[in-house]
Amino acid sequence: MSATDDLLVDVATLAGELADPEPAAPTVLDVRWRLAGPPAREDYAAGHLPGAVFVDLDAELCGAPGPEGRHPLPDPAALQRVLRAAGVRTGHPVVVYDGGDGLPAARAWWTLRWAGHESVRVLDGGFAAWVSAGQPVTAEVPTPPPGDVTVVPGGLPVLDADAAAELAAGAGVLFDVRAAPRYRGETEPVDPVAGHVPGAVNLPTTEHIAPDGRLRAAATLRSRFAQAGVEPGVRVGAYCGSGVTAAHTVFALHLAGHPDAALYVGSWSQWVTDPDRPVATGAGT
Repeated sequence: MSATDDLLVDVATLAGELADPEPAAPTVLDVRWRLAGPPAREDYAAGHLPGAVFVDLDAELCGAPGPEGRHPLPDPAALQRVLRAAGVRTGHPVVVYDGGDGLPAARAWWTLRWAGHESVRVLDGGFAAWVSAGQPVTAEVPTPPPGDVTVVPGGLPVLDADAAAELAAGAGVLFDVRAAPRYRGETEPVDPVAGHVPGAVNLPTTEHIAPDGRLRAAATLRSRFAQAGVEPGVRVGAYCGSGVTAAHTVFALHLAGHPDAALYVGSWSQWVTDPDRPVATGAGT
């Protein structure tokens, strides 16, 4: 099995797996999400993959916004209750999907992996790819049997502000994966301060997504990261506005063969809570 098989699943493969009788079929979580706008739960109610359970990224996969950022780590006990209610079982595979760009699905993947659940894949192309392929959707809300997963934090590395600053200062590579104007400090639509962590390298995560919403090939990602300074043995981390889109870059790094890539979960929304932390602007690091 390749690294791609461990991380991504295509529509045809997932459809075949879901056609198998239980207990072989994976648990499927719908994590569609919008940074702004009406709740994505309404999208789920209108139609979703058969058997999929909706999990709210904001309210259930993250902690409450505050000093640790807009999408901080969830409380382990609370996360365990959510995952068990969704039917997640110890050692049983999980597939997560979103609307199509892979950003919230990657954060869900990261959260489950951080929580110690290793068998998690992202549906490449998400709901849009599923519908485009003519696969069935339903409005029926399933009642999964309770899961028994135990949340054990620490399954993936996490950066705090100090560790992120250390990487950016030369101990490795720290990617700022936001759009270039936000990185340069020309605009900041969400957080109270514009700019970036000094020394961070701008590599927008949108560059890793093909026009059809699927992730670019592992070889392409590997080349892009190498050009940005990430070689075997080099420590690497990523941040964004609040730790969602950066999780997508961490996912892409895993796909490219960098399984130790770390997420600065608090990201820029946490960095700017301390006025003593330095802020850089402009195109240079």
